[in-house]
Amino acid sequence: MIEAIKIPTAAGTFDALACGEPGGREVMLLHGFPEAAIEWEFQIDALGNGGCHVVAPDQRGYSPGARPEHVADYRVEELVGDVAAIADELGWQRFDLVGHDWGAYVGWAAAAAMPERIRTWTAVSLPHPAAFLRALTEDEDQAQRSNYFALLRRPRVAERVLLADDAAALRQIFEWKIPEERIDDYVHRLTQPDALTAALNWYRAMHLAAPTEAVAVPTLYVWSTEDSTIGSTAAMATERHVTGPYRFEMLEDVSHWIPEQAPEALTRLIMEHLLTHRA
Repeated sequence: MIEAIKIPTAAGTFDALACGEPGGREVMLLHGFPEAAIEWEFQIDALGNGGCHVVAPDQRGYSPGARPEHVADYRVEELVGDVAAIADELGWQRFDLVGHDWGAYVGWAAAAAMPERIRTWTAVSLPHPAAFLRALTEDEDQAQRSNYFALLRRPRVAERVLLADDAAALRQIFEWKIPEERIDDYVHRLTQPDALTAALNWYRAMHLAAPTEAVAVPTLYVWSTEDSTIGSTAAMATERHVTGPYRFEMLEDVSHWIPEQAPEALTRLIMEHLLTHRA
């Protein structure tokens, strides 16, 4: 049974969803933009009832109790620190990490920074940041796919555009690939005071530092062919930035919203990855 919990840390209190008994294999799931921990509902239930102790936090800015106001507070170092602090509070010495979209951006950095703590790493949609940044500057297709960054980084303007006309532009981000009631939930969360600005501060802090270190822990990367934001150039180049065991899986005819559009396929891949790397 999935339960809502709160996780206090020095940076604030994180809302989270949890399933499974303490003592089970520890798995942390990191959501992306513009979502929340609930994007992992299927995976939380499946893994939690399959012998794992699963926790999916609403990350910095998405949890009302951990919503600092300054852009610099959303640097990747701070976000990785949240992963470590949440694990510490849970009493997890080692754990498996899974991240989608911006959660994968944080996860790539965390896996490089804490190889002694992260047992396995699963990236969903977002490739290694070094591969992504290179594609962004050298591949015209990726540059076009990412041209929305300029809008999202503009203070106040992005908020106004995304929330106009009953948040029509915010809703359109999901390409109607997930249930409308779930989109309504995400929109409701981001229309709370300061919530959207906090979520957009992840984009606005991106230029302050970008993780480029190679990852040595066992890594699974899942990419989908119909992802409108990530092209094949960065996806195929990710292998160069993993020095440990690496597995790449491509899902055909699936959009960027893999955890919710293809929950069974993704969960099967995650479970296989965990079973392959037990140590």
